This record gives sequence, C-alpha cells and structure tokens, in this order.
Amino acid sequence: MLRKLIVLATALVVVGLTQIAPSAHTQVLRDPDVIFVPTPQSVVDAMLKLARVGKDDVVYDLGCGDGRIVITAAKQFGARGVGIDIDPLRIKESNANAVTAGVTDRVKFLLTDIFADSTNLSEATVVTLYLLPSLNVKLLPKLRRELKPGTRIVSNSFDMGEWQPERTIEVDGRTIYYWTMPKS
Repeated sequence: MLRKLIVLATALVVVGLTQIAPSAHTQVLRDPDVIFVPTPQSVVDAMLKLARVGKDDVVYDLGCGDGRIVITAAKQFGARGVGIDIDPLRIKESNANAVTAGVTDRVKFLLTDIFADSTNLSEATVVTLYLLPSLNVKLLPKLRRELKPGTRIVSNSFDMGEWQPERTIEVDGRTIYYWTMPKS
C-alpha cells in the first residue's frame, strides 16, 4: 500500500511540475497528423506477441499516445522502450503512466516529429504504429533508411501500401500487420 501511495504521489508531482513549468516538453512542434485513439490492451498484447518482443528488444512506438505499448513491452516482456509523439500532452501522460507502472528505468518518451531527420530510429529492434495508411507510406522511406535488417514492424489497423505484410492477424475486430526489414 505504501509503495502504491509513493508511486501515485510521484506521478502527481511529475504531472504537476510539467503543467506548472513551461519547458521544451510543452513546446508545440506542429499539429499532430492524427487524433489520439488509444489502442485496446488486447491489441497491444497481440502486437507485441506477434513481434516476438523479448528482454533484448528496444521497442519504438511512433505516435505513442499514452505510452501503453512501450510500457507494456517493458512491464510484461522486459524490453526497453522509446515512445515518440508530437503532442506534449501525450508525452506528459506517457511519463506519468510510466511512473505509475514502475518502468521509468526501461522506457523514455520523446517529444519530437517522427518524420524529422533528427529523429533517429536506428536503435529499434521493433517498431509499432497506429497511424493512417498515408502516414505509414510516408514513413516507409525513413524506416528503410534507418532500421537494421531484421527489425520487426507491427501496425494496428493500417497497412503500408504496396509493401505486403508477412503476416496479418485479427484481434477484436482489428487487423494487425507484421513486416520484417529485409536485408539490403
């Protein structure tokens, strides 16, 4: 009980400080390309299982929203995670959720544009997406440039145009797409 109170108090302090003190973490880079729609936990679990996430993985969630994918990857699979979002409110929420989940040592959240050249994805062994098809297609050249061969990519609900997935599964009425970055 004491541990839960400490975690809750820490989360409140983190959220409170980020709301009181304007900083780079509250800077608005540009309007988001999509609205935040949380991925159901059953779909998160299926995405991570489909990608065979393990303790040696680094999971990047592009458009991380509330952080649930990388937090789940850390908490249930022992992976490290990086959530990237352009919305400062989502980054605040993600950080607070990581504190509550007790995984701040395994995850980090970056306020940045996933399409920016300065946003480097090369450390990822798994990339998760819940973006629109047009954004997935727009992101594909960056993924091909920066991801190592063998990096796994899973997308909730949307494909990547002409790049055919290696596998798809249905979970709670949603299609999950799976690809592996090929060797050059």
